[in-house]
Amino acid sequence: MKLIDHIIGFHSEIQQIRRDLHAHPELRYEEHRTADTIAAKLTEWGIPVLRGLGGTGVVGILKNGEGKRSVGLRADMDALPMQELNTFPHASRHAGKMHACGHDGHTAMLLGAARHLSQHRDFDGTIYLIFQPAEEGGQGADKMIKDGLFEQCPMDAVFGMHNWPGMPVGSFGVRPGAIMASSNAFQVKVKGKGSHAAQPHKSIDPVIVAAQIALSWQTIVARNTNPNDSTVLSVTQIHTGSAINVIPDDATLSGTVRTFSMEVLDLIERRMHDIATHTAAAFGAEVEFKLLRSYPPLVNHARETAFAVGVMQSIVGVEQVNTNVEPSMAGEDFSYMMLHKPGCYVFIGNGEGDHRDSGHAIGPCNLHNPSYDFNDDLLPIGATYWVRLAEAFLAAA
Repeated sequence: MKLIDHIIGFHSEIQQIRRDLHAHPELRYEEHRTADTIAAKLTEWGIPVLRGLGGTGVVGILKNGEGKRSVGLRADMDALPMQELNTFPHASRHAGKMHACGHDGHTAMLLGAARHLSQHRDFDGTIYLIFQPAEEGGQGADKMIKDGLFEQCPMDAVFGMHNWPGMPVGSFGVRPGAIMASSNAFQVKVKGKGSHAAQPHKSIDPVIVAAQIALSWQTIVARNTNPNDSTVLSVTQIHTGSAINVIPDDATLSGTVRTFSMEVLDLIERRMHDIATHTAAAFGAEVEFKLLRSYPPLVNHARETAFAVGVMQSIVGVEQVNTNVEPSMAGEDFSYMMLHKPGCYVFIGNGEGDHRDSGHAIGPCNLHNPSYDFNDDLLPIGATYWVRLAEAFLAAA
């Protein structure tokens, strides 16, 4: 790998920052200590700082020369509301909060790039270092945009990166087009009529209606969507009842829908509503249907993806860059930024988990798992990618 020697030289410092962030996780829109740490480091390195976008967001602004081109590099910084099971020294010190998705590592990689860029400035133009809050279900990217990110920081393109367990360290994965799915939540309340469980003929049983709806919804994926369009419709909760001898008045179904296009999402929402409404009517019940559209699909732009591939290949070699990586049904709110600016989002290999220090829990090193930990070997790789990407983008005609 062609890593930047200067970045390798301060690897231990960036690792210390990463582990400090891991030990002090903060949930969405609560990233005050994290933001203070980032702002302090950027200021120490002579990088002007813009704060307050998206509440706790931080943007470092690096300008050099007379170049008119500009580029945004984005890292997320919030943790998850879950209990860490690891016991190594940098494990979470806050019960019920954990950096289980590697946002601590994403932040550290971008800080590593920031330090090198500030001290070498082998670029002509403007680099915006975007540290975004509330990726985990908080739509922090959308909030930063609405607070004026792209007006105050006009950029020609924006790029993002996420660690990916299971991919070897030293490898990247990317693809043009949809790489991560839209994330959407639904809740449907079935309103029936309760009765004694021994007198079901006096009821309109919402439990039966809910079960019928849940089963019928599966025909949407099987019979309404194109088999070439990957979709997920998962009923994950059915809440109803209070006693074994009572048929309740109502039942609630909740779950998620994932698609790679808004057109497919429109179709699924329409069919879910129709099936729920008419199934309930057939039993004499009623429904209240709600589908909350959280994150749109993350769609990589072809030109910027090809550009990013060239940069990755120059660092780790052609064989270590998978340009047709399997898309993920997970959601990612960097998608909001891609609705406004061209760009590319890539996966960087996090390995299989054997990097974890003594004291890690026995579970797998998967994202959103209580045994997860970011692989610090990625820090110089990711930081080098950010530097070379920014330098090349600003140098391009």
